[in-house]
Amino acid sequence: MQARMKNPATVIPATMQPIQGLMQAVQSQNVPEELLDLVHLRVSQINGCSFCVDGGLKKLRKLGVSDERIGLVSAWREAPYYTDAERAALQLAEAATRLADRADAVPDEIWDAATDHFDEQELATILLMIAVTNLFNRLNAPIRQTAGTW
Repeated sequence: MQARMKNPATVIPATMQPIQGLMQAVQSQNVPEELLDLVHLRVSQINGCSFCVDGGLKKLRKLGVSDERIGLVSAWREAPYYTDAERAALQLAEAATRLADRADAVPDEIWDAATDHFDEQELATILLMIAVTNLFNRLNAPIRQTAGTW
């Protein structure tokens, strides 16, 4: 498989630094890296971005996350490997990625579950990770960025 074109952020180089800066700012907050990476992986799975799924898997493995936690993130509701806080973050990630799937994009029960576990700063960090991952997915999936080429 070959990409259709170069990554748009490399075609327009002035965009690369702000995008990377946004990701660094998100990752520098007081939310566990593993949680943010689980969110990144789940969003990328939903969007079918093989490049980002591949990158997410590799990063979680590098952090020492178990195969069960990595492999079952798409079935987090039925898998016993996630904390209640992680479940709330994954549910928020799914809703915020699938905005058009329901009239109320993020229903109160999903939002309330997240606020039971995270303060405003942490919620902002998780929402920004969801948004940045969606940005990456929307750049990489249409051009068919090849998994493993980073």
